[in-house]
Amino acid sequence: MIVIYHDVGGAHSTAVAANIHINKLPMDRVPSKEELLALPTFDKIEKNQMGRLIFIGEDEKKNKIYTLARQYVPQLVIPAVSDMYSMINGSTEGLYIVDTKPTVNLLMNIGGYTSRKLHWIWFGRPIVTKGTQQAYMNIANMVRQTKEKLV
Repeated sequence: MIVIYHDVGGAHSTAVAANIHINKLPMDRVPSKEELLALPTFDKIEKNQMGRLIFIGEDEKKNKIYTLARQYVPQLVIPAVSDMYSMINGSTEGLYIVDTKPTVNLLMNIGGYTSRKLHWIWFGRPIVTKGTQQAYMNIANMVRQTKEKLV
């Protein structure tokens, strides 16, 4: 099984969801800012990584977990990913695509924009980190629901 967590920038909610999924972040508590900032992709996705699947790891059932920064065109990117998977495998069975955008809050939007788009990392990273901590349990709940749906 392949699980792809996607959103606009691929650097915050997706990074957190994927790392919760592979048990590198806790499901039952909000991590410290240091734990979030230690993730290889948290607030570190660059322009050349947009539209690319980034392998994060395997979960306890050997499902492969990826993130995807799909900008503002999920209606184009997600069908392309599904179609390619289907062409290779004969169907989309075994592919689970999860939009993490519904878990993103205002602080994550502001901090992510200023850090990733404007390159004001010094300004945006503390804001997006705080916003991610505030949204964390919603992200963890989304991951919990995703794991329950996987066979």
